[in-house]
Amino acid sequence: MARIVFRIAAGIILAPVAFAVFTAFYVNFNRTNLPDLNGFIRFEPPTMGHVYDANGHVLIELGRERRDIMRYEQIPGVVREAVLSAEDQNFFSHSGVDYSVFLRLLAKTNIRALVAHFTTFDGEDASKRPLVFPQGGSTVTQQLVRGYFLQKLSGTKNSKSLQHDGIFPRVLAIVIGVPGTNKLLLKIETIRLSVWIESEMQKQYGSKRRAKEELFARYANFVYLGNGRYGFAAASDFYFHKPIETFTVDDADKAALLAGIPKSPGEYAPTVENLQKPTRRRNQILNLMVANHFLPAEVAQHLKLEPIRLAAHPIEPVEAAAAVETTLEELKRVGPNLDSETGIDQLLEGHIQIYSTVDHRIQHIANVALENALRVYEKRHPQSVGLIQGSVVVLRNNDSAILAETGGREVYKGRNNTYSDYNRAAQSKRQPGSAMKPFVYLAAFSQGALDLDTSVPDQPISVAGANGRTIKWISNFDNQFEGMIPARQALAESRNAVAIWVAGQIGIDSVLKTAQAIGIRTKLQPYITTALGASEVTLVELANAYRLMAGGMPGEPHVIDRIQHTRGEVVYSYQQPCCLANSNDFALSLIQEGLRGVVRIPSGTAHALDSHAFPIPVMGKTGTTNDYRDALFVGSTFGLNGITVAVRIGFDDNRSLGAKETGAFAALPVFREIMLKIYQDRLAGPAPRFPIGMEENIDAYLRGDLPPKDATAFVSPLGTPSLADDGSQDCSARPAILSIHVCEPSGHQRYTIYPKKNESGRLIFTNE
Repeated sequence: MARIVFRIAAGIILAPVAFAVFTAFYVNFNRTNLPDLNGFIRFEPPTMGHVYDANGHVLIELGRERRDIMRYEQIPGVVREAVLSAEDQNFFSHSGVDYSVFLRLLAKTNIRALVAHFTTFDGEDASKRPLVFPQGGSTVTQQLVRGYFLQKLSGTKNSKSLQHDGIFPRVLAIVIGVPGTNKLLLKIETIRLSVWIESEMQKQYGSKRRAKEELFARYANFVYLGNGRYGFAAASDFYFHKPIETFTVDDADKAALLAGIPKSPGEYAPTVENLQKPTRRRNQILNLMVANHFLPAEVAQHLKLEPIRLAAHPIEPVEAAAAVETTLEELKRVGPNLDSETGIDQLLEGHIQIYSTVDHRIQHIANVALENALRVYEKRHPQSVGLIQGSVVVLRNNDSAILAETGGREVYKGRNNTYSDYNRAAQSKRQPGSAMKPFVYLAAFSQGALDLDTSVPDQPISVAGANGRTIKWISNFDNQFEGMIPARQALAESRNAVAIWVAGQIGIDSVLKTAQAIGIRTKLQPYITTALGASEVTLVELANAYRLMAGGMPGEPHVIDRIQHTRGEVVYSYQQPCCLANSNDFALSLIQEGLRGVVRIPSGTAHALDSHAFPIPVMGKTGTTNDYRDALFVGSTFGLNGITVAVRIGFDDNRSLGAKETGAFAALPVFREIMLKIYQDRLAGPAPRFPIGMEENIDAYLRGDLPPKDATAFVSPLGTPSLADDGSQDCSARPAILSIHVCEPSGHQRYTIYPKKNESGRLIFTNE
């Protein structure tokens, strides 16, 4: 019996010795299944992605891990000393493992738990048994290794399932339990990789000191410090609004507080509701800093009496929320055409940074102008307070760059606007109303069917439905008809009857092709009422169409100027158009002069912009939809050096804005304020002037010096506007931007249009 007891005792003693020998060999000599160290040496952990404006102003920070990278030299001595006191006072002397702590940990070994694991075999769940070996004792290197290379094992160390294969882990699990086995083998693997990495880093950087400094910097940038902040720089900014590099001895309390968080962020990350434990932990570290001769005792004593003062974090709206949303959507489109390192994931991990075309100063102007107008509207309609919405787009004429984009109010229904909210500028398709009419005139100008001084009939006119029956008589906003008037007057006064008549003569298909050629991408309905804005479009594409009419440069609206990798190289940059559109210059100049007349002609719907209080020469057009559901104004300064601003006001549920809430009354003031402020602040250069010839033509019209032209030859002899049974028209057109759209049914020639009365005695116009 004594011999059996002796053998059992010898086994109990020799087993740990054998395990220790095996562990020592494994840690120091086993170099199989090692991770790739190149990424660790480059050290490109997830940081913050930024979207910048054109001047380098941060529009938004995005990231899964909020982290700011800093070099070792940027870490103040007081922060280093606090970290070493809290985590690893012998960091600069050991080689990844501090063996001096082993005896301290061994003294804390739970002997009763160890005996229980040997003697209890009654079916008790081993995972519920107390732990044999204490936690702690990890060096800075080990913590870094565990977080960087062994995240999966670290996340499952408390699992009831064994995370290691082989006979040895299974036998060990019987002895010390599954959780104990997972933790012990994780510790061993952490030590092995730590010893190896310290050796490799020393080879990489040439000395142990430099290797240690690099490891410390990686730890200081990588470690989690609560509230979504990673690294001491991001944590300092969050908790104190203080740059970490400015810390001095007077900030030792702050350094100690931060250094204490990694041990258990859930317990030691300070919040307004949780200050007791962080304060106790901070004071413990201040005492350790004194013991390690890092801090004078009297300074520590004074700082321990200081309360923790946390920075406030008011939730502020994202000023360029819609522009940010458009940026992310554009990144999704251009990213796949570049490489695997350019996309949303790379932005959220901080590997790329985006520089946008947005000017945050113009964005602020647009936001304020929209909010001012909506508040004025709310005073007129108190029942709509907090419900009325709007959107704004500002484009640069020469390349269609988005300078500002407002997709809604900054605060709506009591909540701040974010980039994930509904973007009414780009996503909302609404009727443009009379803002569609310039496309009708441009199509006619392109065909040579009329010019600005051609007499056109402002007379009652009917719209025929698909079945051939008259369904509606077109009226004007003022319910009046002026008879034969110049086209420029019809455009300036936004005469509905004339727009329908012109569209009927050239064919609605020609209008649709013209709209598409100048930037409308939404499919428009092939019905004659589209000439009055009955089809839906987005505000962005409407703005782009007016931009092209103002400057003649083709291009799609874009918000990304360039994408830069954190390594420094530019992986994408927007390519500007190399030349002007293959355009009908005469037609383009006519529509520019016509839209300038909307402002200058006293009866024009935008004549309010022709005043000494608004000295900026602009062109543009109002838009008001049926039942006053939407009010719009889109306008530009002239040429490639100008800008275009589009404004829409309306309710999300499409209810009426109320009687007389027209584009000129509700939306034009937003345009006026934006344009005035941009040019007053010289954010878009000096306001371009219109060509002298255009202004002189308008002057001559106002003096009555331009005689009207009586007869006009049109392309398509459609007479009273009507549609085929399928809602389309059989015609062909050459798909060139602003080229003459020949839209004539086979076998037909041009005809002169004559007025006549129909069976009901109404005046219509036909080729017969």
